[in-house]
Amino acid sequence: MLVDEGGRKFPVVAKKGMTEVRRLGVIDGDKLCRLSLGDRLDVGGRRFVVLRPSLNDLLSMIERKAQIITAKDSFLIPLHLDIACGSRVVEAGVGSGALTLVLLKAVSPEGRVFSYELRADHADVARRYVEMSGDGACWEPHLGDVCTEDLPKDVDAVVLDMPTPWDALANAVKALRAGGHICCYVPNANQLEQLVNAMRGSGLTEVYSFETIQREMVVHEGGVRPSFENLGHTGYLAFGRKV
Repeated sequence: MLVDEGGRKFPVVAKKGMTEVRRLGVIDGDKLCRLSLGDRLDVGGRRFVVLRPSLNDLLSMIERKAQIITAKDSFLIPLHLDIACGSRVVEAGVGSGALTLVLLKAVSPEGRVFSYELRADHADVARRYVEMSGDGACWEPHLGDVCTEDLPKDVDAVVLDMPTPWDALANAVKALRAGGHICCYVPNANQLEQLVNAMRGSGLTEVYSFETIQREMVVHEGGVRPSFENLGHTGYLAFGRKV
């Protein structure tokens, strides 16, 4: 990524030839490829530092074709799904790919994420950021409906980020191995009620749900206080287990 003097970040794939960078313009890829991490690059009278983006950097720069699952929620999902290197995970839908990046980081380099998305334009955005993450070899994207597609068998986990996840539960539970976990993400309380009841009715056990609220602490010479703003409600997470 290129970071300007104001701290603004621009993702770019280092490749030779003239390369277009979103929100910045066209840069000389040959020159970029000759630089090392930490070197400076001048573009159109502006100075940038060349760095390798962290996962959190990619999430902050991602093009939001759809509302994304933010880091305060997405980084908890691998923990509650009990996934790690080598795990196999089914995901629907992909959206802009924010959760896809987190899942890939958790399962790579030996695992697999099978992503299902109905919209090709969303899948194209996700594909661009997966390429930047370096974990693309572990990703298997599909254009299709997770409710009706023939899903991989005996996967370790399923994540459903869609308006009506209860419609996909039967197919998702069938794909899970014994002991596998499922996560669903919904923004509204009435959706959560319908979802949790459907999860219990589908034979899942250990069904529980929560929301996460994040508040920054402001530290300065005069003392420490909570920020006047916080990252409050974004959505509800619901988990269950197949036994």
